[in-house]
Amino acid sequence: MLHLWQSLSHPVSVKLYGVFRDHDVAKGGEKCAMSLPCTEHTQSQRSKSEFDPDVTEGNFMNLTVAKTIRPAMRCVIGLATIFAPMVVAAMEHPDAARNRPAPMVRRLLDGIAARPQQPVRQELVWSGTDVDGDGAADFANPTGGMPRGHDEFGEGQFGARRDGGARSHEGVDYVAVAGQGVRAPISGYVTKIGLAYAGSPDLQFVEITNPALGYVARAFYVSPEVKVGEVVRLGEAIGRVESLQRHYPGITDHVHLEVLQPGGERVNAARLIVTKLVARA
Repeated sequence: MLHLWQSLSHPVSVKLYGVFRDHDVAKGGEKCAMSLPCTEHTQSQRSKSEFDPDVTEGNFMNLTVAKTIRPAMRCVIGLATIFAPMVVAAMEHPDAARNRPAPMVRRLLDGIAARPQQPVRQELVWSGTDVDGDGAADFANPTGGMPRGHDEFGEGQFGARRDGGARSHEGVDYVAVAGQGVRAPISGYVTKIGLAYAGSPDLQFVEITNPALGYVARAFYVSPEVKVGEVVRLGEAIGRVESLQRHYPGITDHVHLEVLQPGGERVNAARLIVTKLVARA
C-alpha cells in the first residue's frame, strides 16, 4: 500500500503515440508550435531522411504530457483501491457479510462474555420525602422496620380503628425489637420528653421540632438518650426501643411515630417515609 501511495504522489506521464509528427525540425531556426503536420515540415523530414536513416516520414515521435493529479483525487483513488475488494466480497456473499459482526465488535462481545457475572440482589430501602426542595430527605424511618400489620391488638397503619371504632390511630407503628436503637425521624430540637401513658414511666416519647420546616415528630415507646434542648440530626440515635409485652402481651413491639405538619394537624407518616427497590451488586 505504501508503494501505491508513493506512486500516486508523483506526476503521471501520459504518452500519446501516432497523433503528432515531430516538429523538432526547425523552420528558420525556430521550433514550430503547430500540432498538425505541414508540407514544409514533411519536406524537411524527407530531406533529412536522406542523411539520417532514423528519421523518416512514417516515423512518429512521442509527445509526453505531464499532468499532476490533485491530492484529493489521489486520496479517492487510494480509498477506492483499499475498499473495492471489500465491497466486491460483500456483493458476492451478502448473507455472510450481514450476519458476521465486524472483528472489533466480535472482540468486544467476546470480552463481555468472558467477564464473570456478578450476582445482583434487590433490596428495599427507606426513602424520606424532601419537603423543602433542597434535594435531601427530611424524614427517616425510626426503626428501619415495616409498619406493623394485623395482630390481636389491631393494625398499625395510620387511621386504623381503635377502641371499637371510637377513635382512630393517630400515627404509624414501625416494627422493632426491644433494645434496638431508635433514630431521629426528623432534624431539629428536642422540645419535649414525656410519658406515653400516665403511670407508666417506662414508656416514654421524644418530641423533635424542626422550626425551619414547621414539622413536629413524636417517637413513642422509647427509652430516651437525649435531653430537652438538644439538637439532633436526621437519623441520629435518640434512644432505645422499650418492650410493650408487659402492657400488651403478644403485641408486636414497635415505635409509634406521629408527625404533625405546620398548623398542628397529624399526617400519615407512611406517605412521608416510603420504600423503594434498589439493585445492589
